Amino acid sequence: MATAVKKTISLPPDLAEEIEMIAEEEGKTLSAVIQDALRSTRRERLKKEFYQIQGYWSSKAKEKGILTEKDLEKYLKK
Repeated sequence: MATAVKKTISLPPDLAEEIEMIAEEEGKTLSAVIQDALRSTRRERLKKEFYQIQGYWSSKAKEKGILTEKDLEKYLKK
């Protein structure tokens, strides 16, 4: 059985009103809407981090002349 940690948060009135509307429209609890938003934020942050890492290693490969999969295979056979 999953456990939950209860936290108290403060929201500005306009954001509180918006989240309540979203919860009502989607038939969710306030907690579920906030959890969805946090998961989405986490997913976007991880995606950004992935692309940064990918860009780093891509530039390192280019420095070594690795531009294609065949180039990589040749490099790894050395």
